[in-house]
Parts: sequence; structure tokens; C-alpha cells
Amino acid sequence: MRPVGSKYLLEEPLGRGATGTVWRARQRETAGAEAAVAGQPGETVAIKVLKEELANDADVVMRFLRERSVLLRLTHANIVRTRDLVVEGDLLALVMDLIDGPDLHRYLRENGPLTPVAASLLTAQIADALAASHADGVVHRDLKPANVLLDERDGGMHPMLTDFGIARLADSPGLTRTHEFVGTPAYVAPESAEGRPQTSAVDIYGAGILLYELVTGRPPFAGGTALEVLHRHLSEEPRRPSTVPEPLWTVIERCLRKDPDQRPSAVNLARALRTVGAGIGVHANSAQIAAAEGVGALLAPDPAPAAVPDTPGAADPTQVLPSNAGSYDPAAPTSVMRQTPGGGADPTAMMPPVPPRPDGPPRPDEPHPWQSQLRAARDRNEQTQVQYLDPSQDPLRRRPQRQQPPAAQQQRPQPQRAQQYQPQQQPQRYQPQQRQPQQPQRQQYAPPQQPPPQQPAPRQPRQRSANPMRIPGLGCLKGCLFTVVLLIVASWLIWELTPLQDWIAQGKGYWEAIGDGISEVTGWFESLGSSSNDLTGQ
Repeated sequence: MRPVGSKYLLEEPLGRGATGTVWRARQRETAGAEAAVAGQPGETVAIKVLKEELANDADVVMRFLRERSVLLRLTHANIVRTRDLVVEGDLLALVMDLIDGPDLHRYLRENGPLTPVAASLLTAQIADALAASHADGVVHRDLKPANVLLDERDGGMHPMLTDFGIARLADSPGLTRTHEFVGTPAYVAPESAEGRPQTSAVDIYGAGILLYELVTGRPPFAGGTALEVLHRHLSEEPRRPSTVPEPLWTVIERCLRKDPDQRPSAVNLARALRTVGAGIGVHANSAQIAAAEGVGALLAPDPAPAAVPDTPGAADPTQVLPSNAGSYDPAAPTSVMRQTPGGGADPTAMMPPVPPRPDGPPRPDEPHPWQSQLRAARDRNEQTQVQYLDPSQDPLRRRPQRQQPPAAQQQRPQPQRAQQYQPQQQPQRYQPQQRQPQQPQRQQYAPPQQPPPQQPAPRQPRQRSANPMRIPGLGCLKGCLFTVVLLIVASWLIWELTPLQDWIAQGKGYWEAIGDGISEVTGWFESLGSSSNDLTGQ
């Protein structure tokens, strides 16, 4: 078990979502006055622990504390009650009532779509929960079957809307920008996808998507990617399935209007769904059928929809104190602030105004120009980093060149030597030496001067290997071998193309004549050696 605060213990995880993990937990002592429900020791509750990136965002923590009173007072028979909020170090958690039942998404996957009557009555209870939250100025903004829990009690199925305020908490400058939206692509309203101002009408659009999925088993707009789904929300109209009655389709079509001003309010939606549920059943009378067919008259738009804050991260506008909130005391200590000609202090300014951009107004997600300058100054003050430098690019590794007169260079060219690697040396300072008339002056390394006029580039020598190996006499041996081969080829051509073989060897071949010649020379040397041995023996 893992403790959460001083009053709760986590037992086992129940589910994981985009914003956190829901745990089954147990209360180990009675909560204080700050909680909406004190509870009793040993009572089982559900705790949603928000993700670490949300808990580490200072703006989310401030919003978490600011929204405490809103979330704790949001109570309805079809809303999962928030009992307490826990802030402990890097942990943010919502303590809620535990609902022992599946969510609506899992129920549809296991049991299939609902009948039109059941879908109408179930969605009517969800509309009641939306009406209560909109009256308190809270917009859910992520209405989908996964956020509806089914509480099976009293022989019926009661939908319980959960995750109220999660989108409100997660909508912060560090996590959400003006060009993004909070929600799931399959259930998001067109104005949310386009980044337009949002009102409680986004929940009505989500209720229409949910109602369509309850009777068909799938949402009206689907696609391979989130961008494709959003494009269909913006450009396509839903088609009526054959299994949806005409009165129920009138409600769905009105909820899925692209213009949020044409969608009904949550109160009118609940009333219309109950009328449709009574008029399309098998036991409906003529009056109920007629009322269901005229349900369009009940779907009046909301005259004052609850607005979602335009600025991300701000739930309510900041209260500005009047200019004369405090009386002026002439005997007060002298202010250290710079005074204006009128006598008052200059208004506090966090940063100078952002200069206008040539390509349009500045965006809120871009850093302030002063922030960029401060970041650049901080980078300049960082410690110099040591890294590898190619020796060919290091000026200290280059070998200094001797300065010679141009005439001497032309008259006496220096023999080229193989380049040798020179170790790195520190630059030395050469002091001028005194002239000695009787000794030849040594050549000194002269400081860098203006380069002389460029001469025609000499012919570059052929590149040699880094470690040339010299073999004495190799050049002479190559010449001798080439001469021998050339003589053999020439003699063979003469022997074959001229009548020389008939004159000398009596028609023998070239190599046969050579073999006979070698045999005669060998025999001559042998006879010469034997005659010399005879003379020595005498």
C-alpha cells in the first residue's frame, strides 16, 4: 500500500487514462474541514493520481488549488462526487466516490449498441449532469463513453459522469497552447479543433456523438489519423443510419450542428430526449408519438452558454483593485522607486513591450525578445568546453616557413622532402640579435608580413605515401629487366620474320635454337674446364 497524504492508502490500480491513474484506495482517518466529504476510517474510495508532468507544472498546481472550491461543490446524482483534493510534494490527486461498475465504452464493446429508447433515456441523465455543471460555469470538454461510469443500483443502470475538471486543470500554458485543443479527436467539437472560443456547446456536441455511438456502436466520424478525423468533423455531415428513428435523429442532428449557436442547451436536450424516449417505445400512445415527432420545437439554443476561458491557464479573470484602494500617507518613508513628474511611482513592468513582428502579431508561445537576449548572455558566460580539434585546422601545429628572397628561391630551388609530422609547440618570441660582421648571419624566423605577389603555381609533385620505403638499385634492376625482355622479343621477331633460321639453324624453332646454343656453350665451358684440370695435373 502507498500512502496519499495522511488520510488515504492506495490499494490497487483500477484504470489508466491520458491524465492519470485511478486507484482503489481506503480511508484510514476522517478528513478535515477542507474536504467536501469527511468520510469514515476504512471506507473505500477512488483516487485519481495525476501524471507527473502535470504535478510538476507550477501553473497546474496553482490551478488545482484555485479550482478546489469549484470541484468540491459540483454535486449531482449523475456526477461522480469529488470528496477531497490532495497536494503533497510532486503528487496531485483527486479523491472521489468509488463506482463499482464498468464504463460505457467497455459496456458497448462487450454488449453491443443499445436500443433507441435506452440510448435516449441514458443520454437524458447525462444531459442532466451537464446542465448542473454548466449552471456552475464548469464545462467538461472531454465527454465520451470512457468518462461515463455505469452504477448498477436499484435494479437499473445509472450513468455517472466523471473526470469533471480534469480538462480544466490540464489546460495550462505549459501543456496546452491556443492552437491546440483539450479532448479526444473522435468527440471533439469543430470550434475546439479550429481553436475558436469554446462554450458549453462543446459538451452538447460531445453528447450528440455519444448518443450516435450508443445506437450504432461507433462514432459518426472516424479515420486513420487524428488529422483526418478532425477534418471530417469540420467538413462532413453525419448520415442517418437506418436503425435510428426520425425523432431521435432530429436530436442527434441538432446536437452535431457545426455552428455552436444552433445547438440546444443541456436542459432542453434532456427534456427532448425524454420526450423522444416516451414517443418511440412500443407502448407509446398517439399523444406521445406526436410529441416525439415535433421534438424539434424543444431543442432551443442556450441563450447564455457557459464560456471557457480564452487565456490558457486562467480560470477566472484577475480582479484589479481600484486606483484609490489605499490612501496616500505623506509621512510614509521615501520610496526607492523612480518618481514621475506627477509625483507617483512608475507602473511596474515585468518586461518591455514586444516589438511588432514584420510577419504578423507575436504568438504567446514564442519567448520574449528579452528572454532570448538573457539566454544568449547566459550562454556566453558558460565555461569554455574542451573538445577535439583537427590538427590540420590548428594554427599552432603549422610549421613556420622560412622567409627567403624571391630571387634566391628562383635560382636555387629547394629539394622537396617528405612531410613529417611536427609536434605541437608553443609560439616562441624571437628577439632581434646583434649583428656580428665576421660571422655569417643566421636566417631568423621573420614575423608574418604581407604576402609577395603570387607567382605561377609550380607543378605539384606526385603524392607519395606517408612512409616511403627506398630500395637501393631498384631503378637499375628495373632498367636491366626491361632491356632483357626487349632484346628477347626483338630477337624472336627477327628469327621468325627473316630467313635467318634457315641460314643458321637449318629451319629449327627459336627456342629450340636457343636451347642448342646454350648446350653448345655449356659443353664448351665443360671442355675448357677439363683441359685446365689436365694441365694442372701435369
